[in-house]
Amino acid sequence: MFSTQHSKAVMVCALGVALYSVMDALMKGLSIAIGAYDAALWRSVAGIGMTGLLYGLRKPRWPPRPVLKIHLIRGSVAALLVYLFFWGVARLPLAEGIALSFIAPLLTLYLAAVLLGERVGVKQIGYSVMGLAGVAVILAGRLGGPHSRDAVWGAGAVLLSALAYSYNLILQRQQAQLASPEESAFFGASVMGAVLALAAPWQAHLPPVNQWAAIFGSAVFASCAFLLLSWAYARAEAKVLVNLEYTAFIWAAILGFLIFHEPLSPTTLLGAGLIVLGCGLAARREKSEPIAA
Repeated sequence: MFSTQHSKAVMVCALGVALYSVMDALMKGLSIAIGAYDAALWRSVAGIGMTGLLYGLRKPRWPPRPVLKIHLIRGSVAALLVYLFFWGVARLPLAEGIALSFIAPLLTLYLAAVLLGERVGVKQIGYSVMGLAGVAVILAGRLGGPHSRDAVWGAGAVLLSALAYSYNLILQRQQAQLASPEESAFFGASVMGAVLALAAPWQAHLPPVNQWAAIFGSAVFASCAFLLLSWAYARAEAKVLVNLEYTAFIWAAILGFLIFHEPLSPTTLLGAGLIVLGCGLAARREKSEPIAA
């Protein structure tokens, strides 16, 4: 039986994933309209204002150096993954981009082995191959289709984003145990905005007035989702909550159809199924299985 706190963490995490999915849909539209860089930059600027207000109400103190280091690293990683993901998803159906990003939990498995010294079992390696097969199925469905070259570049950007996101998942658990959700959200938005602003003299443009509502809305959904996930990850293990990331595919399929009129292809469904199955099986801990070098 799960404790009441554990159950609350699961429900809060599921809600956070749903809010992130709405933000993904808004950001896809913004990336198409004004470009992925401007969408990410101006969303960060709006997010700094909102999270700064929440953080300021707590009468905060400057975080100690170890905590600040995690804030800086995670915010920098977030800037990279956000830009790559939305650059890629602007060239792909939303559900397809989300499905490709599901490879992140499998990548986290190996990053945890390298960074945290965790062991990777032989069966888990097999399950990861299953997930990679799912990625291959989705990419195969793109080859030879209309605008296939642009879509393949988009898929590559999403996969690179997933690599960054897998590291972000490790940082998220560490950050949630050291800092409040408000602090994490504020420093996350601030560092991400500062990193993106480095290219502002060459890349930034003021967004048209008719896009301000979408920018503000995406910042609201992103900030709320960040706060909810930070609260959840501080109260339950990452290996439990990470599986809720897969519910984003359902939301992406619905929002992609309603907003962008994107149908689901059979290869996307099959590939997503293989990725989810591989990730789900790899998350299981089997004490008796042999360990791979």
